[in-house]
Amino acid sequence: MKLAGFNFSKISIEKLSEKIEGLKISTNIDISEINPIKAGLFKTKEEFLGVKFTYNVNYEPKIAKIALEGNIILAIEPKVAKEVLKQWKSKKMPEDFRIAIFNLVLKKSSLKALQLEDELNLPLHIPLPSVKKGTSTDSKK
Repeated sequence: MKLAGFNFSKISIEKLSEKIEGLKISTNIDISEINPIKAGLFKTKEEFLGVKFTYNVNYEPKIAKIALEGNIILAIEPKVAKEVLKQWKSKKMPEDFRIAIFNLVLKKSSLKALQLEDELNLPLHIPLPSVKKGTSTDSKK
């Protein structure tokens, strides 16, 4: 499976409160569509699938929310593409495909969400690495 394209179609962030008391942050990924894409311009043995997704970060209780929607285009082996489309009819996905898609969405969307959180001065939804007192930064041990 190869990534042939990725883009966001909606980027929304809303800060509802300045108070951060009792903060709980949750994330959610939803795959809403998987469709075959005709590859008229390309001569390839692989088939193309289009995947629509939503990635949400919710800051509760009613502190903030981030909603990202987007599209992924994948070049995939015909046998795998056929199985994905077959299972998608009942809104399921093969496990390996689901894991790969979720990891791709997490990677791209988390980076965008971190940027937006920084701009609105929100707590980050995932911890970043940091140096602490007493921690050696010398790599020659």
